[in-house]
Amino acid sequence: MRFVKKLVILSICISPLIVSSQILQGKITSDGVEVPFANIIIKDSEVGVSSNKDGFYRFEKLKKGYHQIIISSLGMIKKKLDIDIKVGLNVIDIDLNTSVYNLDQVVVTGTKTFKRRTQSPVIVNVIDSRQLENVQACNLAEGLKFQPGLRVETDCQTCNYTQLRMNGLTGGYSQILINGRAIFSPLTGLYGMEQIPTNMIDRIEVVRGGGSSLYGSSAIGGIVNVITKIPTRNNYSLGYDYSIINGDTQDKVIYGNATVISDNKKSGATFFVNNRNRGLYDHNGDNFSELPSLKDNTFGATLFLLPSKNQKIEANLGSIHEYRYGGEMIDRVPHFSMQSEERVHDVLLGNLDYQINFNDSKSSFIAYLAAQQTNRTHYTGIRPEIGSADDIIHLENPPYGTSLNTTKQAGFQINHTISKFFGANVLTLGSEVVADDVMDEISTYNYVVDQKVVTHGVFFQSDWELTESFNLLSGARFDKHSLLDDIVVSPRLSFLYKLRKETQFRLTYSTGFRAPQAFDTDLHMAFSGGGVSRIILADDLKQERSKSLSASVNYDRATEEYVYGFTFEGFYTHLKDAFYQDLTGAPDSYGDIFVKRNGAGATVKGLTMEFRANLKQKVQLESGFTLQQSLYEEAVEYSENLPLMKEFLRSPDYYGYATLSYNPSAKLSFAANLVHTGAMSVLHLAGAPEQLEDEFLVSPVFNNIGIKSTYIQVLKESGLKIEYSVGVKNLTNDFQQEFDSSKNRDSNFIYGPSLPRTIYFGLTLKSI
Repeated sequence: MRFVKKLVILSICISPLIVSSQILQGKITSDGVEVPFANIIIKDSEVGVSSNKDGFYRFEKLKKGYHQIIISSLGMIKKKLDIDIKVGLNVIDIDLNTSVYNLDQVVVTGTKTFKRRTQSPVIVNVIDSRQLENVQACNLAEGLKFQPGLRVETDCQTCNYTQLRMNGLTGGYSQILINGRAIFSPLTGLYGMEQIPTNMIDRIEVVRGGGSSLYGSSAIGGIVNVITKIPTRNNYSLGYDYSIINGDTQDKVIYGNATVISDNKKSGATFFVNNRNRGLYDHNGDNFSELPSLKDNTFGATLFLLPSKNQKIEANLGSIHEYRYGGEMIDRVPHFSMQSEERVHDVLLGNLDYQINFNDSKSSFIAYLAAQQTNRTHYTGIRPEIGSADDIIHLENPPYGTSLNTTKQAGFQINHTISKFFGANVLTLGSEVVADDVMDEISTYNYVVDQKVVTHGVFFQSDWELTESFNLLSGARFDKHSLLDDIVVSPRLSFLYKLRKETQFRLTYSTGFRAPQAFDTDLHMAFSGGGVSRIILADDLKQERSKSLSASVNYDRATEEYVYGFTFEGFYTHLKDAFYQDLTGAPDSYGDIFVKRNGAGATVKGLTMEFRANLKQKVQLESGFTLQQSLYEEAVEYSENLPLMKEFLRSPDYYGYATLSYNPSAKLSFAANLVHTGAMSVLHLAGAPEQLEDEFLVSPVFNNIGIKSTYIQVLKESGLKIEYSVGVKNLTNDFQQEFDSSKNRDSNFIYGPSLPRTIYFGLTLKSI
């Protein structure tokens, strides 16, 4: 009996120790990637821990029973979990969702490996689908306007092709990727930014500065990586947008998405479809369009399969059909018009990726295939005086042309992590081959581009985290280009220093090159002075080289109530043997011939500033501003009738953007945005009745303001929510006012915002 009493007393004495000895541990992740330094606290207590650099957390003295834990991290939505702590070891892994204002997204473009933004030695800016919705962007071109250092411009009054300028450099200096693959070919680059609908885009990653060390030719100004939607859960959506352009022209878009995931989560597919129909718009009333008609049909799919725990297969497929017509607004075939361009594009694109992780996930192997084919029929012509002998010849042999462009890419990449050698070092080795074949022909003009280019590249990179605060990124790529005799070496070196978790300092040196081949804008024919101008390549054209230096500081402060931060980045790029267009080619009966030649060099330098803030997940502000200078070392000729000039044309010294959103409730939201474009030098060639001589002019300053309101109706019984939206693009109608008229207009004399005032309405049905 005495023994029993002693046992009871002993049990009572040690029971608190038993109760307090329960262990809770696990890993914090987001999108499958570890979240370091997340805060995990027990509600109504002072007990809390932080996850380590691998996302691992552990509590060792918890009481048995029910608890609520609160998990928070920079740029993540705070999560609350009710858990039942049992005797012994409790393992609970926690997945966090990114917040409306995500400061620490997982990015891949800067290093070709998955990294958190704050841990990447290279600055990567991200535009996600929510941001695209807030600015009512219906295609890639409209979405890219809202990033620092980026400017999207329209370069033809007739066909409205667009190009992207990064840090002051023209479109040919930037590389646009689809899912990390370089299949945005020369022909696709002319019109492709308008052909990629936003409902196929999950996010866009932007890396400013030289990227040839990983991506090869043309990645001098920077890289834009369009990442398509990835299947995550069963859902669907169907939407309709209606716009009226300056009270005159209709623009209608129908779009849909659907995702299906297997029950075991090991396979899935997401599908998208987009149809757009926009009419012709004539701003100055001369019966010649300033906006061409567009008819687009786009559809595609992304599929994934997980054969095992450590393997993944992903495939992306897409098809684009576009009809584009601009010029004299007539109801007959194009060659009866006084001046017009007609384009019919059929584009097929896709990629296939395979990845396997091994060696306890310290190593991975990735193999990929990608391809794009653009089949184009087109007309570019000016009709001679009706009834003349030249007119009869024109009608008998109108200048219709055909184009075929095929781009193929294949490669592999090996990643291996060394974790016990002065910190963690991710080593990357890869090789790829890119083949690009362009045939563009208009027999009437004796015009033909027949270009076959093959590039073999090998790249190596070391991403070395020497300490928790210091990271060294180094790498180089070796390219053998079929148009070059020698191997091109493109090294890169980046330093990252993290001062606490809020501040990062970065310094990057990189090199790049552009091969002497025909790029996007070289395939475009411009109207001027009653003729059709063309661009040819000089016989002695050699590659263009670049050296770039950038330095930045990034600061973000986050609490449960607010987030704010800023980024300052200085950039400097020197171009050697810079390309320019020389008007020394002998003109023929059809128009001027420009010759692309090598100049002495050029320098682009400037400062980019960003500011961001979010208050209580309700108010969000994001803005960016760029100051820059772009000059040739030696003055170049833009017109034989004008003095030489060192200044880059269409390159403003300052430009910027701002977006503001307010979400007073889960059902109602408001958004506003601004794109500011400073004054810039523009060339205006003679030919139109109102333009008797060539001249340089300075464009006005433009402030393009947009507003939007969205209301969400939730129908829980049917598992559906309905989104109603209304808004205005270019609210103040700050649009270019002076356009050339008649068939002899200078079609490149266009420099303002892409749209006048446009009112739109939207209706979207989504699954809950």
